[in-house]
Amino acid sequence: LTEFRIAFERTIPLSVFAICGSCSALGSWNPQAAVLLCLKGSTMLWEVSHLTFKLQTIDGPCEVIVHTWETHLQPRSITPLENELTIDDGYFGIHNGIETVDAGWLTCQTEIRLRLHYSEKSPVMISKKKFKTSRFRVKLTLEGLEKDDDDEEGQEKTSPTVPQKMANNVEFSLISNNEYKCRHSQPDCGYALQSDRWLEYTIQTMEPDNLELIFDFFEEDLSEKVVQDDEHPGHVGSACLLSSTIAESGKSAGILTLAIMGRNPRKTIGKVRVDYIIIKPIQGYTCDMRASYAKYWKPRTTLDVGHRGAGNSTTTAKLAKVQENTIASLRNAASHGAAYVEFDVHLSKDHVPIVYHDLTCCMAMKKKLDTEPLELFEIAVKELTFDQLQLLKVLLLCSPSLLYSLFLMKYFQVLESVSEDVGFNIEIKWICQQKDGQWDGNLSTYFDMNLFLDIILKTVLMNAGRRRIVFSSFHADICTMVRHKQNKYPVLFLTQGESKLYPELMDLRSRTTPIAITFAQFENLLGVNVHSEDLLRNPSYIKRAISKGLVIFSWGDDANDADNRKKLREYGVHGLIYDRIYDSNPEQPNIFQVEQLERLKKELPELKSCVSHR
Repeated sequence: LTEFRIAFERTIPLSVFAICGSCSALGSWNPQAAVLLCLKGSTMLWEVSHLTFKLQTIDGPCEVIVHTWETHLQPRSITPLENELTIDDGYFGIHNGIETVDAGWLTCQTEIRLRLHYSEKSPVMISKKKFKTSRFRVKLTLEGLEKDDDDEEGQEKTSPTVPQKMANNVEFSLISNNEYKCRHSQPDCGYALQSDRWLEYTIQTMEPDNLELIFDFFEEDLSEKVVQDDEHPGHVGSACLLSSTIAESGKSAGILTLAIMGRNPRKTIGKVRVDYIIIKPIQGYTCDMRASYAKYWKPRTTLDVGHRGAGNSTTTAKLAKVQENTIASLRNAASHGAAYVEFDVHLSKDHVPIVYHDLTCCMAMKKKLDTEPLELFEIAVKELTFDQLQLLKVLLLCSPSLLYSLFLMKYFQVLESVSEDVGFNIEIKWICQQKDGQWDGNLSTYFDMNLFLDIILKTVLMNAGRRRIVFSSFHADICTMVRHKQNKYPVLFLTQGESKLYPELMDLRSRTTPIAITFAQFENLLGVNVHSEDLLRNPSYIKRAISKGLVIFSWGDDANDADNRKKLREYGVHGLIYDRIYDSNPEQPNIFQVEQLERLKKELPELKSCVSHR
């Protein structure tokens, strides 16, 4: 019998420790079958008699909820011995002198995000004259609605190794250009609302339709009490949100307007706009603990990434010679040394993941006479099934005389047709709103966000094999949800920053590169993918991102210029996304293939000899 011991600091209430490993006795990397560890005395040493394992905390009566887990690429291991042996394997999270831990993902719980921000306008509007010019602080209080059949009296105090019912906890976050703050508590009078700051409340719960959330509003100037002898000076009123209101809407994201009720007398004095998203676990798929690359990045020289494969073939000044987002285009970039190929994925009407850049397509009606002018009709891709899309003829707006067949690929076709040594940078398309109110493709509504992502993520997770995958999106909430729904692949937040080429976006988190960096750090993303125009103008952003422990890619037409790419490489970007990689590189293996060959040379000396004689 071999006894294993591990030490840790217990910081999560009602949590226990468990191990999960490669053999069936340890759950075969399934956290739902993890084995609880036993507390050894009062010294916070936990012990177990098993083999290879990773640690994570669990919580909940029936389901495992992973709060924190070790994510070393080479997990702890032990060889069982015939004689009894006790091994002290150090501290949780530290293995071979390296600390690598990550937050858990959603397994059975639901995450509710409530946000107050000035992206469009002030979230608080007061009609009462007395408070017209006031600035406010907001405090959120969370309550669970009482159940008639609940009777918790007389329950015995539970052992720390016995799973407990999940508590409904709130995390408070402040995001700005310069920093982010996360707290599990808030001041008595809450946090101030500021035009340059994003205030977010995060709640993880097993009962998403059984919560009562109270927003209390306080005047920023707390010198005068609104009610005589008030315990909290400056309290002007409250707004109540029942989580069942969100559940009944059936939407994964939206905006709710709540009435703010005054205190004396109790009348409506204004309203508050609450932005929300609901994040649910992936339906029909269970993530395991075999490996996680969500925060892993091996230091290398700057990677070449083929934009839409071999490049933009529709809208840029110099068009690629191969049609974008096709197998031929992806293979072309791969054959010229692209470490990754970047392409866009969204869904057809019948929920087929497709590779296509635009949210809409323009069709031309066939005319009886060739001399008649063409009439264009724009239609959303989401309104057509995959088979219907395959039948379309699409007009290139940059060349009205040219018609070509719309060749939409299923994601499966891409997986099967491109070498597994070539990574995929998958941009997940979603509608974004501009600051002037316009929506991408004039689409103000789209798919349900949870359903949309579940289909795409399941397709990738079930079929990617050993291929390197990096997700990215211009939509901040898509990045958040991808990060929390799965534990395997990393996410980059795409941002245009401050640009002369593109209109400013409505979302405060997308407007500048500094706040995008802060957001990526707050959400524990791998990093950011920043417009080359902004980085060439402000190269200090690159050092700033790297100093925060983030990976930084660059995209944009400016990156198509060889001199600009040279500058960006010297500045230290980790990846460059650009068009027409075939103009810069000869046909050659990519960096991953070269590294694989070098490993083989070391492992097989005779191979090195054979290669040297060629």
